[in-house]
Amino acid sequence: MQSIFKIVGAAVIVGAVVGSVWAASDAYQRPGVGYTASSSERSSDYYVNVSGNLVHRPMFSATQPPGATAQCADGSWSFSQHRRGTCNYHGGVRHWLN
Repeated sequence: MQSIFKIVGAAVIVGAVVGSVWAASDAYQRPGVGYTASSSERSSDYYVNVSGNLVHRPMFSATQPPGATAQCADGSWSFSQHRRGTCNYHGGVRHWLN
């Protein structure tokens, strides 16, 4: 009887791991938006925003990088296309850029 519980327990763990890997690999496809990032675009430097656009993640740079929309409180530069959530986990927005 204990071996059945071990097998069922192992199956649950394997299912959870496989499910999370599948979810992560599918995270770049946004149903309803119609955009799927290519494998080269799926780098950790980019994310797909709520509008379905590929956006560069905040980055540190000594000078303002092209396309930056805000500077975060920690000194990083944001490329956010929406104000909500901009510089989240970076101390908030220090100032918005024109």
